[in-house]
Amino acid sequence: MSEDRVARLRRLDTCAVSDARDRLGLAATVVTGLTDRTGTATGTVAGRAVTVELGPPLDVPSSRHLCTAAVDAAGPDDVIVIAHQGRTDCAGWGGNLSRAARHRGIAGTVVDGAVRDVDESAAVGHPVFASAATPRTARGRTQEHAWGAPIRFAGLDVQPGDYVIADPSGIVFVPAAEIDAVLEAAEAIAA
Repeated sequence: MSEDRVARLRRLDTCAVSDARDRLGLAATVVTGLTDRTGTATGTVAGRAVTVELGPPLDVPSSRHLCTAAVDAAGPDDVIVIAHQGRTDCAGWGGNLSRAARHRGIAGTVVDGAVRDVDESAAVGHPVFASAATPRTARGRTQEHAWGAPIRFAGLDVQPGDYVIADPSGIVFVPAAEIDAVLEAAEAIAA
């Protein structure tokens, strides 16, 4: 059951999960350089990935604000994972999204790029890991291309439903097919 796996993952840290992947001879799935911009992550943030792909503005305007479909679909055992291609010229997540995510109980958000409204996200207690912060809006600069689809996040392939764990040491992704073996090895390492 995924809830049991998420609960087990939350009792670990990224170092144990990374070491477990090494012990099992699995490919590295570690992302560094993204930090908790809000300072609200108490311990580990972990869950199933709900993916979003951002990119340059398209010829057809979006009918929704970016990331809102993912927020609507996610819940307490989920982490929003946003491929923003490392962009720091505009935000890929902001305060209104953090408010909505907090309302839905979403575990956290990780963004390969910049975010905005960091103080607002902190005030509502929603952990947001990102490579940078900027006051610059996404409007006219980026647009959601897809959600709930495979993405490329900081050089890694991430599928919807993969597992993600984030803490002050970094972020580790675990493909869903590998989670049971990784959890067992990580728990042994932690013990």
